Amino acid sequence: MTGVVSRRTVLAALAAAGAVAALPGCGAPFAGARLRLATGSERGVYYRIGSALARSWRAELGLEMPPVVLSTAGSLQNVAMLAAGTADVAFSQVDAAAGQLEGIAPDDPAAPRALARIYDDVLHVVVPATSAITTVTGLVGARVSVGAADSGVSVVARRLLDAAGIAPADIAGVQLGLDESVEAMAAGTIDAFFWSGGLPTPAVEQLAQELPIRLLDLAEDGVLDAVRERYPVYAPGTVPAQGYPGITTPVTTMLVRNLLLVAASMPDDFAQALVEVLFDEQEQLARAGPAALTIDPRAAIGTEPVLLHPGAVRFYRSERS
Repeated sequence: MTGVVSRRTVLAALAAAGAVAALPGCGAPFAGARLRLATGSERGVYYRIGSALARSWRAELGLEMPPVVLSTAGSLQNVAMLAAGTADVAFSQVDAAAGQLEGIAPDDPAAPRALARIYDDVLHVVVPATSAITTVTGLVGARVSVGAADSGVSVVARRLLDAAGIAPADIAGVQLGLDESVEAMAAGTIDAFFWSGGLPTPAVEQLAQELPIRLLDLAEDGVLDAVRERYPVYAPGTVPAQGYPGITTPVTTMLVRNLLLVAASMPDDFAQALVEVLFDEQEQLARAGPAALTIDPRAAIGTEPVLLHPGAVRFYRSERS
């Protein structure tokens, strides 16, 4: 990328400045760094891209300890782990990250910081292809998985159902993660499930190959406009025809921005190096999850209301220079 100060140049400059000496015996300034990544379901996009990113960070930054990729319930758990210091990097939907800022000023040192907006999640409301349910309002009385208890999916599902005028008591709701939701639908014990993830999500794709499915169109009963009026953080989107096996026409849905978060206490030079590898290794990340193809340095700064980490700011300024 034109104007980018290369990662190797940064590392060489740090070494020349004596940063390497702070880590005796290490051949790279970040060799002794530890990274724990809070991701999501092992069959979801967060986990796949997180695993690829962990491999790239270790190889490109010379980390002695392999980063630990943690399978979690999703965004809510991830931001909680970041706040508790049990994760160093967290994947999170923007709405869940914004919730972490409630009660504290965005510039408070305890608030999370963003490395980048990475890609947009697509909200899925999945039903069997043979189901009589065709709209969100048609979920009344149905057995519905609204996502795991600590997931970002559960946040979106509650908001969407509320915008559709559906109270918790109006459905037979269960809180299942992605893998459990897929298994339950295949077994016929639920009628629908919510999922928010990249396209295609491997677990949903596998389900569609085994059991014909449909995705509910959120424009059909006006629920998309209703939820966006209350929560402008969401945007309209489309699942294209053939986005999953058996999906023959485009489906209108909702997009949720995904952020890569770290603690404010992360050293600026380390945060900058993490961001640079993110973009240097985009091709490798896209092999793990096609959603990574949309990671773009111009869009990556759109992390509001979460502030960018100063190290990330330094990277983006160098990229534009």
